Amino acid sequence: MDFSIASILLVDGLTNGAIYALLGLATVLVFAVTRVIFIPQGEFVTYGALTLAILQTGKVPGTIWLLLLLAGLAALAEAWQTWKRYRLAGTALLAGLKVLVAPAAVSLFTLWAAPQQFSLLVQALLSVCIVTCFGPLVYRLAYQSLADASSLVLLIVSVGVHFALTGLGLLFFGAEGFRNPPFWDARFSLGAVNLSGQAVIIALASMALIVMLWLFFERTLYGKALRATAVNRLGARLMGISSQTAGQLTLAMAALIGALSGLLIGPTTTVFYDSGFLIGLKGFVAAVIGGLASYPGAAIGALAVGIIEAFGSFWASAFKEVIVFTLILPVLLWRSLKGGHSDEEH
Repeated sequence: MDFSIASILLVDGLTNGAIYALLGLATVLVFAVTRVIFIPQGEFVTYGALTLAILQTGKVPGTIWLLLLLAGLAALAEAWQTWKRYRLAGTALLAGLKVLVAPAAVSLFTLWAAPQQFSLLVQALLSVCIVTCFGPLVYRLAYQSLADASSLVLLIVSVGVHFALTGLGLLFFGAEGFRNPPFWDARFSLGAVNLSGQAVIIALASMALIVMLWLFFERTLYGKALRATAVNRLGARLMGISSQTAGQLTLAMAALIGALSGLLIGPTTTVFYDSGFLIGLKGFVAAVIGGLASYPGAAIGALAVGIIEAFGSFWASAFKEVIVFTLILPVLLWRSLKGGHSDEEH
């Protein structure tokens, strides 16, 4: 290895690390607000990339039919819950229709827009809208009724949701892989390093999204409500902050981040229906490095994961995944020794 090879590997590692940083931040966000270790985060990445790939062919993506299916189930669940609480048919019907509005509007627009072959940017925005709608629906169907369950139960549910979304991805997208066109196909030469325009887009988009998240949590009322829910769920409820709304908004943000990550990573690798699992796990490793609580720690850990993965693929490509996932062991050991042990709370 010489300086030029090391520079190339470093750029690749930082590029991938920027993607893992977004996924790590989403994982920390979901866990902080809902106590859910959100394993299916990678599926949002896959759905975003594959939805754009199908739109590129001029066809209606399968995510539309899945979105309508989940929206219908969520609307029925919401209407039934409202009926049990108030025993008013009109109120129950209105509650169900509220759940259907956004998914139905996005689906109808996609059915019209898919054959029109709009520009790549419009298709990318449409893909983000489609996948973002999945977040609140997944929370409503899988997690809302279990909001007060233990973390172990929520983890088991997350594993089940992951397998369900993976299987549905195979059903609606098929086993064929897709690679999306780059958003910017320019090339830049920095000495021995050739920097692609897509890598620049990834870095700028990641930094912009991180800044927007910071502004959201620091400057907006909804962001402060989510922070309050993360710090003290009971206190937030007493102050009138709905934990259900907070959970749905959090999953919507996680889906948005996953969709954007899928659009960014789609031009750099071929994405299959199950590709999101490994990508999401690397974001989870970054979140664990941050203690599932620190956003800066998760971002720094993600960059470290990307760099170690890049250099590991050079030295031992067959074991690069093992090297990355082994990082979690010393982190867990260090946090265990640092935090000590306490008796089980009753």
